[in-house]
Amino acid sequence: MEKNLNAIFQINKPIIGMIHLAGEDDKGKVKRALEELSIYQEEGVDGAIIEDYHGTSQDVCKTLRESLTKEFTIIRGVNVLRNPYSAFKLAFDFGARFIQFDSVQTPDLNLELYNQLRKEYPNIAVLGGVGFKYISPTGNPLEIDLAEGKSRCEAIVTTGSGTGIETPVEKLRECKRLLREFPLIVGAGVNLGNVQEQLQICNGAIVGSYFKPNGNTHLFIDRKKVKDLMDIVRQQRG
Repeated sequence: MEKNLNAIFQINKPIIGMIHLAGEDDKGKVKRALEELSIYQEEGVDGAIIEDYHGTSQDVCKTLRESLTKEFTIIRGVNVLRNPYSAFKLAFDFGARFIQFDSVQTPDLNLELYNQLRKEYPNIAVLGGVGFKYISPTGNPLEIDLAEGKSRCEAIVTTGSGTGIETPVEKLRECKRLLREFPLIVGAGVNLGNVQEQLQICNGAIVGSYFKPNGNTHLFIDRKKVKDLMDIVRQQRG
């Protein structure tokens, strides 16, 4: 199975929505996650990352399992912040096509385990963070960090300094200059005002807090914000 970005999403410049797994209890988290997946799918979002941001790995597992019974067509991905290596098996078991590692930089990886899992699950694509929010800089030149990252994943994800904070255009341009044809995804701070400019540089975007009222990740996504952003993306695509 091909696992490059185009093969997974079958569309130019995919938009990937975040599922933060917020809710009152475990049952509520899964129920809300499935409702958010439905909205993303109905409004044309290309993929969704189910992440244990406000939940647990068990909530991720339950959401993935339940999503199988609903016959979603939206491409699903997984990010387990507290144990990213476990995302490989979760993705494989429940038909998710990709996982996210917030950092694929050398200081942040158990490289032996990571390489073993890459071989064990060869059809699971990795979106790998370089220069990612809340990750300590390596101290290396950006060119070296990106070269290492390219060898470890199918697309590089980079961000600004924090959740919901716009990723500087200058950073995106420099990353893309160094990466050339290798896919670059902007991973934070995408909104209605900057999505056109950022997608002119990048090969895709992960959008999370912008879809929430007032950027509050604890709240349910705002369908209108999803629709408005995707309307602009569709215009830009064609």
